[in-house]
Amino acid sequence: MKTITEQLAQYACYHRDRRNIVTHLVGIPLIVIAIVTLLSRPTLFAIGPVSVTPALLVSLAAVAYYIRLDGKLGALMAILLGACLWVGLNIAQSSTAIWLSWGIGMFVVGWVWQFVGHYFEGRKPAFVDDLVGLVIGPLFVVAEVVFMLGLRSSLRHRVEDRVAEMMPEVQHAKGNTVES
Repeated sequence: MKTITEQLAQYACYHRDRRNIVTHLVGIPLIVIAIVTLLSRPTLFAIGPVSVTPALLVSLAAVAYYIRLDGKLGALMAILLGACLWVGLNIAQSSTAIWLSWGIGMFVVGWVWQFVGHYFEGRKPAFVDDLVGLVIGPLFVVAEVVFMLGLRSSLRHRVEDRVAEMMPEVQHAKGNTVES
């Protein structure tokens, strides 16, 4: 299994333009909430008061993977996915029209934001070359926010060093790339 540094660096190679990262800060959360919303309606079974839905199972699997990569970021992802589950479940309990409108609407708008970002970047999305990018995307967004807050600087530097190794052509011109 790749390390957190390898996963974030590989994803970062596709996301060097600040405008692309900004669009991802909007698009990826919308997509995650949309998927959780759409997967929150079918109840597979209940364990006491807890409805076990596909959204819950996918979120638990993702959190297990994130925690395995990095305990602290994984714990943060668990909290954020828990909030997404709460939002998704509340929307899923609405009428079918509202549930589908919000779920599909957020999904489409989120992907539009993604593709606008990759237009700025001039590169295809990471998942085109590696489907794991679909799972790493939400973690990348959270890591970027953590880095912007000045936290986890050693991880940030390891990721940037690895990006430089993977992409020798990376230019560190101010405004053109992101220091992840």
